[in-house]
Amino acid sequence: MHFDIIYIHLNTLKMKLKFIIITILLIHAIATFAQNISGVVYEINDKKEKNPLIGINVYWMGTNIGTTTNSEGKFQLSKSGITDYHLVLKMLSFKTDTLFIKNNVTRIEHQMKPESQTLQTFELKERNDSYISKLNARNVQVITTGELYKAACCNLSESFETNASVDVSYSDAITGARQIQLLGLSGIYSQIQTENIPSVRGMASTFGLNYIPGSWMESIQIAKGTSSVINGFESITGQINVEYKKPANSEKLFVNIYANNKARIETNVTSAFKLTDKLSTMLMLHTDNFNQKIDKNNDNFMDLPKLNTINIFNRWDYMNPGKFTSRFGIKYMEEHREGGTMDYDKNSFIIDTAKINKWTEPYGFSLTTRRGEVFWKNGIIFPRPYTSLALIVNATNHEQKGYFGINNYYGRERTFYANLLFSSFIINKDHKFTSGLSYILDNFVENYDQTQFVYNYQFFGNSDLFTVHNSVDYKYLLNREESIPGAFLEYTFTHKDKLAIIAGIRADHHNKYGMFYTPRLNIRYHFNELTVIRGSIGYGYRTANLISENLSLLASQRSFVFANDLKQEKALNFGVNFTKSFSLFGRNAEFDVDLYRTNFENQVIVDLERIPTVVYFYNLDGKSYSNSYQVQLSMEPLKSLTLLVAYRINDVKTTIDGVLLERPFVNKYKGLITLSYATRFDKWKFDFTTQFNGSARLPNQSLMPAKIKRADTTPEYVIFNAQITRKFKHFDVYLGGENLGNFTQTDPITEPFAPYHSHFDTTMTWGPVSGTTIYAGLRYTLK
Repeated sequence: MHFDIIYIHLNTLKMKLKFIIITILLIHAIATFAQNISGVVYEINDKKEKNPLIGINVYWMGTNIGTTTNSEGKFQLSKSGITDYHLVLKMLSFKTDTLFIKNNVTRIEHQMKPESQTLQTFELKERNDSYISKLNARNVQVITTGELYKAACCNLSESFETNASVDVSYSDAITGARQIQLLGLSGIYSQIQTENIPSVRGMASTFGLNYIPGSWMESIQIAKGTSSVINGFESITGQINVEYKKPANSEKLFVNIYANNKARIETNVTSAFKLTDKLSTMLMLHTDNFNQKIDKNNDNFMDLPKLNTINIFNRWDYMNPGKFTSRFGIKYMEEHREGGTMDYDKNSFIIDTAKINKWTEPYGFSLTTRRGEVFWKNGIIFPRPYTSLALIVNATNHEQKGYFGINNYYGRERTFYANLLFSSFIINKDHKFTSGLSYILDNFVENYDQTQFVYNYQFFGNSDLFTVHNSVDYKYLLNREESIPGAFLEYTFTHKDKLAIIAGIRADHHNKYGMFYTPRLNIRYHFNELTVIRGSIGYGYRTANLISENLSLLASQRSFVFANDLKQEKALNFGVNFTKSFSLFGRNAEFDVDLYRTNFENQVIVDLERIPTVVYFYNLDGKSYSNSYQVQLSMEPLKSLTLLVAYRINDVKTTIDGVLLERPFVNKYKGLITLSYATRFDKWKFDFTTQFNGSARLPNQSLMPAKIKRADTTPEYVIFNAQITRKFKHFDVYLGGENLGNFTQTDPITEPFAPYHSHFDTTMTWGPVSGTTIYAGLRYTLK
């Protein structure tokens, strides 16, 4: 079925549009009075005079709603939709302050103090630039640019090196794809968004983390466990939301140039223009180039693929404070990856079974991705306090085409997403709600043509393992279309600063799976201003994308077997978080405990256990769960020296082929130690990270030939990263190293000497595939 995002389903959309218009008119009829908070931020200079401060970050704690002070130290910010009235004021070289804004206050004047003076807030740590809000009912960790700058952070996949909650690893040894894990489960069970729009999903699941450049990001919010029903039903283990830089409060010019000892060069340029008091625009450019062939483990395969990427983003913001907000953006990304054996040349390659028999036939991989995206976000703030209406629409066209050896792959996904939200209160500000309508339209075209060689030992049952007898061609067609309208309601109850309850429910209708409901509940209780406990419980659903989520399996000679009755995945997640702030060594410290469990009621099993040469896809028949236990301590043992120590245990098991087994490639534990030191005014910064990785189970090895059989579990290993940053007036210079211990997995590829053989497999990757990386870079800022 052909797909056109504008014309198909027009009649259905017309009916929905009528309903939306009626809803808007009803909403508009009950709106009455608006509120903002404005003010001036200043410091006291040597002459005891008030000196306005420019560029102070001002935002509501636990939210993405914020601004910066202008040349006169002034700011203005809407109160609409805010449930916790704690205002954060933050800037390098000044103490971070958190102010409680009473409901009737509309203007403030506030003095910022240098870091050498007493801290005025218990909420944020002084230098960590990563914090967990005690005021948010959900367990949300915010990673700001200060934390991101502690590592090279070229893209989202490289933004969690100093984070204990999210694990990042390579999914195979040939494509360079990185995958994340949250609460012990793959990133496909986390809803990854950009500015609250679902983004890294579907065909973007494998490489989508690379599509979000680090220099474009303003902050990252990691919400563990059950998240809001407002943004959809797909979040199971949590939500990762990326906030891009905004034109109104970004630098006029920002340039980040990165290069490493492997000849990878990356360039980022962002430029913001304020055209009027209300209209601003921003242009962001990202390029990434790596064209070297490197084979450190001598298996004749490139350790990393060649990579050429260009990414462009233009956004426009129209801001009429207290009345109307509109954000429009358009993005285009093109990426080309190429890997395989060191002697592969796509221009001269010809398939030759004689060379296959002699193990001399080269093997190549190539994938070209083109992705275009448009979004438009509009918000109306009504005169009635805490009352607003927002409409978010997004359209994406994602196309990828390539080959794995002599097997060809093509995929195209077109997506339309819309979300209409109305926020207000009942009786008073302690009873707020957000209701709305949503719609997702996904169209997938996915083809995989596989030529599988049959060897004499398979055909005759003899001992001739490596002589080709014949070949069989398979064609896999996985085209589908999903149309999912939905409605949701989320109620928030707050009692003073002690208790917050968020209860949400949404109903969605899937054109294949029918009606389903997503209830979620979050509770936060403050014992006192330094101690908080949270609890959450709720369901999540998703549709498995069988090939695009498992592209790494195409870089093998496995055949694919799909069950005919695959169901929608469904899981219940519940857990608790405890956060305690206290004084240690006369400075702020914080202790956090996370306990979470995910129970699958249905899951699509990707079975690599039954037969080494086949992968089976079928519905769960038995138990499947994940238990994640994490403790974290952050403190400042010496002035200007911050220390974070974290330890997590993963207990993840799945019923595979009738047997409850540990989920493969999940480390049993993860440890993290980070040290950060900064001199006065942050002129010098020193960051050091140690990652401890526990062992993980590998897929069943008992049926593998003795020559290529692996151990049943991976070894434990440690990774060291470090970076030094020197700050000047308009630019920073940084020098760093990744994997300084030069630890690598020696055998990431099974049968690299015979890439067309039945047991060739690049997915047995559990550790780093390349050694130490030394990098340097420069960040230039023109405010």
